[in-house]
Amino acid sequence: MAGNDDAIALDPKSPEVMTSFYQRLYPFKTVFTWLSHSVSNPGGTNDGTTGNGLSGRGPVPAWTHREFAFTLQNDAYLRYLSFNDADELKKQVIKLVPQRFEVGAIYNAKPRDKKTLPPGRLQPTRRELVFDIDMTDYDSIRQCCSGGAVCKRCWGFIAAAVTVLDRSLRRDFGFSLLLWVYSGRRGIHCWVSDESAMQLTDDQRRAIMGWLEVIKGGKEMVKKVNVRGGRGDSAGGPLPLPPSLEEALGILSSEFFIPLILQDQDVFRKRKEGWDVLLDLIPDKEVRSRLESKWAAQAEIEMEDDDDDEETQSNEVRKSEKKWEDLKKEIKGVPKGTPRRQALTAAMEDIVLQYTYPRIDAEVSKHRNHLLKAPFCVHPGTGRVCVPVDPLRVNEFDPAKVPSVGQLLGELDALAGSAEVDELDWEQTSMKPYVEMMEEHNRRILQASRERKMMSEGRKDMSW
Repeated sequence: MAGNDDAIALDPKSPEVMTSFYQRLYPFKTVFTWLSHSVSNPGGTNDGTTGNGLSGRGPVPAWTHREFAFTLQNDAYLRYLSFNDADELKKQVIKLVPQRFEVGAIYNAKPRDKKTLPPGRLQPTRRELVFDIDMTDYDSIRQCCSGGAVCKRCWGFIAAAVTVLDRSLRRDFGFSLLLWVYSGRRGIHCWVSDESAMQLTDDQRRAIMGWLEVIKGGKEMVKKVNVRGGRGDSAGGPLPLPPSLEEALGILSSEFFIPLILQDQDVFRKRKEGWDVLLDLIPDKEVRSRLESKWAAQAEIEMEDDDDDEETQSNEVRKSEKKWEDLKKEIKGVPKGTPRRQALTAAMEDIVLQYTYPRIDAEVSKHRNHLLKAPFCVHPGTGRVCVPVDPLRVNEFDPAKVPSVGQLLGELDALAGSAEVDELDWEQTSMKPYVEMMEEHNRRILQASRERKMMSEGRKDMSW
């Protein structure tokens, strides 16, 4: 492996660096299998499967009709590109050396023929269901970083989002072919490749987002969770959460809210955009007034500034934990079973959701023609590769430890001339476990395609 200085010296915005990366490291064949649901290029080699996983030779529409878009070094943006096979994509990528390339829908014709078709003729027909979660949507609550920065601490927000969204997509919708990919800087993408997901119309995608989207409203809206519907039950209390959100709340309350929001981020430690927002989310005027008086008095006594002694801070209970306990104590003082108690309990639940539930970019998921950055691209700002993430180990993921283009090329250079290695590619670098993760995902996609084929043939056999 090359030293850190060498890795830093390799600028991810350099055409020479990116040409070397695309030539030596990018796993084009793996990406081809993922997008085409096939292990062979058009024309038929290997098993000759088509884009639907069926036997046969010839073009694979899931690939040849797939849109790609390139962002070039001069920021020019080229849409409606398409390719006959993985080799053609590789040749064009090496020729144009894009900063990154994006993947779009499968169309009813080759996207590159768009200009020769009648207006409106080119239409998307199939597309993975995709989700985009960006850390900047958490800037109002995360305390450690802001903007494009991300660290292991604030990655906890992404971990919470992945845990809840992955579970919902599998249990509530029955999807199983989910690929999570780190965006290279401050977010994560999810690609759902199940056949039922690929066939979803835009209206159906909007309906799914209507089910999944919980956090709504801009900076001007304090309360961003309004999911209970109606005006309350017959006794005057708030309606319960939908069952799926009840389950999500249980996970977020037990695994993320206390360690992430109250302890690590200490979100309610300061008044401005901290405990003043918490007070605004409490619907009971009496409780809100008492807590405000108590916390304001404490603020006068305590020295709440960023220069507090770190050792003292680490040995005391976080101020956010104390405030949360104060709120819980107030609620316990309200008689059980009363609408007032129910409203306060519901408000606490909504607060947990507001601070930990996935903040999804809804527009990315609603439209089939929306493009999303391809896995294994390099982020030009960080130099990090967009690698797959295991949702079961998302808590362990550290963005700072993701291999960079400089590191990877340095690893190959260190092996150059070695008699023990016949061919140098990603298999000899830190990219190997990530590509293997995607190839395992591809294996499940191909298996699902084979199963659909067998079911289809079985129905035909019964018709005789």
